[in-house]
Amino acid sequence: MRWIGVHAPALSLEAFAATLGAAAPLTPLALVAQHRILVGNAVAAQAGVQPGMKRATALALVPGMVLGATDEARDQQALNALAHALLAFSPSVCWQAPHTVLAEVQASLRCFGGAEALWQRMQAALAVLGHQLHWAEAPTALAAAWLAQAQPTQAPRLCQPLPKAPWTRHLDELPVGVLGLPGPLAERCVALGLNRLGDLRAQPRAGLARRLGPACLSLLAQAYGEAPDPREWINPPTQFDSSLELPFRTEQVEPLLDAVAVLLQRLAAWARAHQARVQRFELRLQHQTRLRASSQGEAGQHTSTLGLALAEPSADVAHWLAVLRERLAREPLEAPVLSLALHCAEPVFTAAPSGELFPELAGPDTHGLLRLIDRLQARLGAEAVHSLRLVHDHRPECATRTHPVQAMPSNAPAQAAPAAPAALPRMTRPLWLLPQAQALPERQGRPWLQGQPLRLLEGPERIETGWWDEHLAVRDYFIAGLPNGHLCWVYKPRLPAAQGAEGWFLQGWFG
Repeated sequence: MRWIGVHAPALSLEAFAATLGAAAPLTPLALVAQHRILVGNAVAAQAGVQPGMKRATALALVPGMVLGATDEARDQQALNALAHALLAFSPSVCWQAPHTVLAEVQASLRCFGGAEALWQRMQAALAVLGHQLHWAEAPTALAAAWLAQAQPTQAPRLCQPLPKAPWTRHLDELPVGVLGLPGPLAERCVALGLNRLGDLRAQPRAGLARRLGPACLSLLAQAYGEAPDPREWINPPTQFDSSLELPFRTEQVEPLLDAVAVLLQRLAAWARAHQARVQRFELRLQHQTRLRASSQGEAGQHTSTLGLALAEPSADVAHWLAVLRERLAREPLEAPVLSLALHCAEPVFTAAPSGELFPELAGPDTHGLLRLIDRLQARLGAEAVHSLRLVHDHRPECATRTHPVQAMPSNAPAQAAPAAPAALPRMTRPLWLLPQAQALPERQGRPWLQGQPLRLLEGPERIETGWWDEHLAVRDYFIAGLPNGHLCWVYKPRLPAAQGAEGWFLQGWFG
C-alpha cells in the first residue's frame, strides 16, 4: 500500500486569513484563545508577538494587528476542502488529527500515469486552496501522518518521496511526541530517556506496556505495519455548504471577491470529489443594516441571496468569479457585508468537455458562446439576453420569435455534436430581414432600389398564408440583384386589394 499524508501546520491561522486575499502575507495576524495569543504569522513574530503573550501586550507592540478567535467549524471547513481535493484522485481518503488528511493511492497510480505524475497533479490541485502543506509517503497510514506532521515548519517541503533507505529507519527517528501521549506519560518517557520511536521499540514489550499502557504498543504496531489499522473513508456530502466570516465589514466589491474566491475553490474541490461539475449555486451575504443600537432598536442584520445559473455546467473557478464580478457590478451591495456563505444543492453529472487533439474536427464548439452568454446575463440581466427560435410560419416576419436564454437543465443528457454536412445548402432566404418591409419605386413594371433597376434573378417563391389570424399574406418573392452585385430579397403582393398594399417591397438582404 502507498499512503500519502498531507498535513497543514498553520491551518487555523490560514483559514482565518483566507478572506484577506493578497494582503494576508503583509498584515500582522494572530489567533487568540482565553485572552492570550495562540499563534501568529511571520509579520507578527517579527514585531515581537509570541504564543502565550497576553492580548493587550500584543496590541501594545503592534496596534494594527488583526486578531481573530479560534473556530473549530472554520478549521473543519478548510480541512474538508483538502479532503475533497484528494478525493478526486483516490476514493480511500481519511482523517488523522491534528489537521492531517491521508489518501491511499496504490490503485490510482496506473490511472494517472505513475507516481510522479500523480504527485504533481495532487500538488497542483491542493496548491490553489492556499495552505502551507507538508507531504510524506509511507506504506502505513500512521507512518505517513507522523512523517508529515514531524517535518520542520521553518523549512517545509512540498512533497517528500518514499525514502530510499528502509522507511522504518525514518520512522525510528521521529520524536515520541507524535504518539499524542497524555502529559504524565510524556514526562515519564523523558525521565526514562525514551525520546524517539526507535527507543520505544528497543524496549521489552511487557515492561513498556506496564509503564505506558497497551494503547501505546497498539499505535506503534499499526504505524510499523505489524497490526491492522482499519479506517473510515470520507464521503463528500451531496450538498455543498461553506461559509467565511470577514475580519472587517466591507462595502467594496474587490475585498468581497477575495473571500468569494476562497469559497469557489472549495466548491470546485467538492465538485471534483464527485467527478462532476456545477451549474447553479447561491451566494448568501450577511449584511449589517445599522452600525450600533439606536432608538429604532438593536443593530440589525439581514441576509441577501445572489443566485447564479450558468448556461452549461462548469468547474472553472476563474469563469465563476468573472460572472460574479459582472453580477456584483450590476447589483450594488445593499449594506456592509459581515460574512458570506456558498450553497450548491447538487452536482451535475455530465460528460466532460471534449479533449480532442484537433477540436475543430470533432464538431462545432459552443464552449466560448455559452461563457459569453453567462457574462452577458450577469452584466445585463437574464431578461435582457435573448435568442431566436424558429416558428412554423411561412411569413418571414413571423418565422422567428425571441426568447430569453435559459440554462440547460441539469438532468439533460449530453448530446453528441451534429455531423458536418457534406456541402452547405444554397440559401433561398436572407438572414438579414428589415424590421418593416420597405416600399420600392416601380418603373415599367420593374422595381428600383438606390436609383438603379433591380434584376430579378430567381423566383417566384409564392406564399399564401395568414388567413386564420387576419394577417393575410399572398406574395411572390424574388431574389434580385443590383448592378454592383449585391443581392436582396423583394416581393410583390398578388392580391393588392385584399392586402391593402401594391407594388414592390424590399424584405431583406443577402451577404
